[in-house]
Amino acid sequence: MSDSRSPRRPAPQPALDALLKEPAGDVVRRALWLDELDRRLRPCLPEPLAAHARLANVDRNRLVFVVDAPVWRARLRLAAPEILDAARSFGLGATELVVRTALDCTGSRPAAPLRPHRSLAPRSAETQEALRAALASLSSADPEPGDAP
Repeated sequence: MSDSRSPRRPAPQPALDALLKEPAGDVVRRALWLDELDRRLRPCLPEPLAAHARLANVDRNRLVFVVDAPVWRARLRLAAPEILDAARSFGLGATELVVRTALDCTGSRPAAPLRPHRSLAPRSAETQEALRAALASLSSADPEPGDAP
């Protein structure tokens, strides 16, 4: 039996529904719309390119894509007519495709760490001492203003 004196609590709102009611909801709705549009346009991209490109924005009549390397930028520009046709079939008035290059735009893999040009093996004690001496000589040798370098 339920107690008729206890107040009824409203059912909790899902977090996304609550966020969409906030003033920031417009930004969230736009991000969700762009994500959905990206999912719809992705099958229109050539197979190897789809993993390296992402729709970043729709600005009036321009589709803005981000790719993770210049080679993909060139390939995406070559596929522009087909992508624009697909976007128009979804009801967009797209007439121009803009491609920007950024590192790891897809979020599908972590950014590759920078690798040194050569292997950094542990230095011997003699090498470390020689480096310290060289650095000390550089920092202690303050040229006079009239001296030529």
